[in-house]
Amino acid sequence: MRVGVLTGGGDCPGLNAVIRAIVRKGERIHGDELVGFLDGWRGVVEGRTTPLDVEVMRGTLPRGGTVIGTSRTNPYKVDGGVEACRATLSDLGIEALIAIGGEDTLGVASKLHQEGVRVVGVPKTIDNDLSATDVTFGFHTAVQIATDAIDRLHTTAESHDRVIVCEVMGRHAGHIALYAGIAGGASMILVPEEPFDIDEVCARLKARHEKGRFASIVVVAEGAQPKEGSLVLQDAEVDAFGHVKLGGIAKVLADEIEARTGFETRMTILGHVQRGGTPTAFDRVLSTRFGIAAIDAVHDGAFGQMVSSKGDAIVRVPLADAVGELKTMDPSLYHEVAEVFFG
Repeated sequence: MRVGVLTGGGDCPGLNAVIRAIVRKGERIHGDELVGFLDGWRGVVEGRTTPLDVEVMRGTLPRGGTVIGTSRTNPYKVDGGVEACRATLSDLGIEALIAIGGEDTLGVASKLHQEGVRVVGVPKTIDNDLSATDVTFGFHTAVQIATDAIDRLHTTAESHDRVIVCEVMGRHAGHIALYAGIAGGASMILVPEEPFDIDEVCARLKARHEKGRFASIVVVAEGAQPKEGSLVLQDAEVDAFGHVKLGGIAKVLADEIEARTGFETRMTILGHVQRGGTPTAFDRVLSTRFGIAAIDAVHDGAFGQMVSSKGDAIVRVPLADAVGELKTMDPSLYHEVAEVFFG
């Protein structure tokens, strides 16, 4: 069988491990010919490909990023994009397509499946906000990177009696901020699911410092929002899927905290550091399992399905279920665990 593979959306530790597993089992067990589409859906629209085989994928298990490139191209926003996708798959003799991505990439896959394209999905997002799977690969790596950074920020904050605001990824869900904040011993954690009051944040920091603690770490997800009227954030441009391009709330918070409390405050935006570099052992194993399950799903004719982590098992769920709504953080973990350590 001639099988196409693409990686879409933001890059993520573990992508190469997924591709490697698809190629290994596809070529060696099923006798497939694997074709990589370059730069996500853009490669399908433009017909740009690269051959994938076991030799090409050697040494990629610990490598971050994606060897076939990625983009945030949305064929449904490109003039004639959907027709171009269908023509490319037909012209190249692609009998099945494996799309590795998050809500947007798999949303396109789900729509194309409804139009007759034979596609299987693999869930990918470091934000861990994709429905119908317990966990996505890359999340644990991002949390570990953020936790390591917070550990380092503690010592410099203590040395200078400072407040440090650390911004991590998380557009609509605060999984990374919550897990890294708990693991790193943050003084406050601000997440998109819980609009914050800047006055309350400052009051907690003041109370903490009055007890003799002269250093505080505030972890904030990039998509965290203030309660209405409590703080004004600037509007930003949007991408091809209509998402606001985030990043920078840490600067606003740091300025406000220093102005309102008088405490010297600095900020650190981890940004793409969380996406880069080698995946953790957990993510390498999960990615490998997803890749094996995806090529098996192709050969079982399970099109319109996404491979998913449920407990200790890898199962299949409808693509439509995966992109129906975002998976937000567990409120009990925030209120019953994290909040105990605030202030």
